[in-house]
Amino acid sequence: MQTLIELGKQAKEVSLQLALLDTTTKNHLLEQMANDLEAQTDAILVANQKDLDRAPEFGISETMLDRLRLTKERVFEMAQGVRQVASLPDPIGEVDKMWKNQDGLMIGQQRVPLGVIGIIYESRPNVTTDAATLCFKTGNAVILRGGKEASHSNQKLVAILQNTLAANGYSPHAIQLITDPSYEVANEFMRLNEYLDVLIPRGGAGLIQRVKTSATVPVIETGTGNNHVYIDAEADLQMALDITFNAKVQRPSVCNAVETLVVHERIAPNFLPAIEKLLTEQKIALRGDEQALKYLTTATLATQEDWETEYLDLILAIKVVSSIEEAIQHINHYNTSHSDAIVTNNYFHSQKFLNEVDSAAVYVNASTRFTDGFVFGFGAEIGISTQKLHARGPMGLNELTSTKYIVYGNGQVRK
Repeated sequence: MQTLIELGKQAKEVSLQLALLDTTTKNHLLEQMANDLEAQTDAILVANQKDLDRAPEFGISETMLDRLRLTKERVFEMAQGVRQVASLPDPIGEVDKMWKNQDGLMIGQQRVPLGVIGIIYESRPNVTTDAATLCFKTGNAVILRGGKEASHSNQKLVAILQNTLAANGYSPHAIQLITDPSYEVANEFMRLNEYLDVLIPRGGAGLIQRVKTSATVPVIETGTGNNHVYIDAEADLQMALDITFNAKVQRPSVCNAVETLVVHERIAPNFLPAIEKLLTEQKIALRGDEQALKYLTTATLATQEDWETEYLDLILAIKVVSSIEEAIQHINHYNTSHSDAIVTNNYFHSQKFLNEVDSAAVYVNASTRFTDGFVFGFGAEIGISTQKLHARGPMGLNELTSTKYIVYGNGQVRK
């Protein structure tokens, strides 16, 4: 097993070569990676089954198993994500702007790779291919550290991508995986300043908080998703039911699922019994405030903790409010700046919500489940940043670049 120092040295060395790869070469290799992933579908599923078989050892809930499980369709989607990354414009080398200063110097700002990116994440094997291929397209070397619950899947996926590179005459060190699952190695990884240029955590609140407090490497924070849907007094009832159901039920274990439903008191008498029927049929447990409980027959009383929790499970908190102002105040107090939505036919309310809710993605009459790099047209995503420095929202290719100034002169010296 290689040490972190060895992985870091290899990544640093290859990052200088990756930065010089032309777009045609990168796209060709990405297309081949996609083909090889599809060709190795059966082997990927065998590895994934080993992880699924071990899941009870780690206390993984049935809902969270959905994040871990791969199918032929999901492997195909992973490959399609790689192809979409290949099809996107390459930001590396782009000159965003150029101007002439008073000394006659031509000054330009050019997109360049970040260098070596470390990514520490949990559960979902698709993060492995998303992260690896986005980093590769942007000329960055990547060191991946996935969770122990997906170790067999991650090792197989990285081996396929490395074999593609080696078979085409390129260094497999462009994409590396830490296989030691220990906390000690993870903590050392967070302090690998000599080799890592940036560290990106992707996972639950516990992981992200640990990285924020332990890392000495610069961190781009991808946040947890304590997301809200607000049903306005002037919402279309059927649209409100459809959006709420989708945001909670379609895939409850992911970070863009809704966790709290906020409902205006005027629509609550009609809406809440209808949504309760739909959700309880899907075994969703409801936690409501005192006002909500007047219209719900199966809900228990919500606690302070319910408003603060990203469940990632078959649980939904419900709060009734008397105004859009109260709704926005509640959302901004408890959300994690990830994704929040309003359902309304009132244009002014929709604009107020868009302007005043402080989140990376704010929706009008649409499900929060759309906050996704693939859906946004980025091919894939490294994660969804909830911070405001460098990147915010789904992180695609541009967010994995930095800039440098290129300056052209004709003999100027400063006086």
